[in-house]
Amino acid sequence: MRVQRTFPIINSGALKAKLLEWSQAFEEIVFLDSNSYSEQHPYEAILAVEAFTALKTDYKNAFEQLDEYQKTTKDWIFGYLSYDLKNDTEKLTSTNHDGLAFPDLYFFQPQRLIFLRKNEICFDYLNLVGEEIEEDFQAIKNSRVTSYASAEAKEDAVQSRISKDKYLEKIEKLLAHLQRGDIYEANFCQEFFIENTQLNPKKTFQNLNLLSKAPFAAFLKLEEFFLLSGSPERYLKKDGEKIISQPIKGTAARSKNPAKDQALKEALPNDPKERAENIMIVDLVRNDLSKTAAKGSVKVEELCQVYTFETVHQLISTISSSVKENIAPVEIIKSTFPMGSMTGAPKLSAMQIIEELEESKRGLYSGAVGYISPTGDFDFNVVIRSILYNKEKNYCSFSVGGAITARSIPEKEYEECMLKAAAMQKALKL
Repeated sequence: MRVQRTFPIINSGALKAKLLEWSQAFEEIVFLDSNSYSEQHPYEAILAVEAFTALKTDYKNAFEQLDEYQKTTKDWIFGYLSYDLKNDTEKLTSTNHDGLAFPDLYFFQPQRLIFLRKNEICFDYLNLVGEEIEEDFQAIKNSRVTSYASAEAKEDAVQSRISKDKYLEKIEKLLAHLQRGDIYEANFCQEFFIENTQLNPKKTFQNLNLLSKAPFAAFLKLEEFFLLSGSPERYLKKDGEKIISQPIKGTAARSKNPAKDQALKEALPNDPKERAENIMIVDLVRNDLSKTAAKGSVKVEELCQVYTFETVHQLISTISSSVKENIAPVEIIKSTFPMGSMTGAPKLSAMQIIEELEESKRGLYSGAVGYISPTGDFDFNVVIRSILYNKEKNYCSFSVGGAITARSIPEKEYEECMLKAAAMQKALKL
């Protein structure tokens, strides 16, 4: 049985920091921060802690297990889907280097669930009583937000899994595939890593969140596995019968000069290469959503709309559908996974080719973090602009990628990767 309590609040920003601080005492944490993007979310933050039940598994029959878990609990479940669940949706493998060793899928049913809105905080507790809610609320208000160094790693400790020369070589190989017509677009990624490092995950997340202020930021702790995410991208949302996907493709740097920044913003949607990247993925997402959509309901609500974030301008498209009757929420997710913005088109061919050319197993990077509600609604981000950390192995990693099309210039693709990597590099050095 769940018990709910709601309290009025004055300063949601200050309370949000205290909420994250208070959560650190728990073994299982998912903290989702909307960074006040009210058009994207009805909340400032959601915190789920303390597993009542959990599901942790590799890719084999992972979606089937998640479907059974969701139907059995009929409750809130929070967690992640790693990119390598592609091996459950298609006959694929993941044989590249894996320094992080995260499970392929991990969800839990939280005993303590807290929703923070601008003017109120809502507690939704499982098998706990109202007095515990009041005690926890008092403890949250009394929490002291600590500040200390984020990592013991030296500034030059970040290593690249692929050298620049090797990266350029691999892009040329991708271009050859594109010229032959094997694929039309592929998202190629590279890993940066630090070995033998002791990270302070909470502080590093706060650093990254301050730098990026992204609408789909997330702090996740499950056993020794940590995700610190500054993601700007929504993968998939279900709200009643409506399904929404918002792929990002197309990037331009920000400028401190307001006039130049505005010019960069205005030029982005008219850049043929950046626009083509986005439109190809829109077509792929439309096809994915059509698998579970009511006839004629798939719509492109926004095409190549410019959204501005702290470090970059991005092109985002919004595709929606109405789901057919009697389709389970996990089936909707499985039929669209992995997200097209992180694979390419055609999806299967792109995944096969990038698996051959990439040198790191993606794991949770380019997977998704989020929740499924008791009514079967859900919301998941795309795990990009994120730092991953295995506390037991003292291994820290972040990856960046970009869409490669026939118009791609290898050197410029490398520069775009470095632009995307900057926030994670800075968060680790602050």
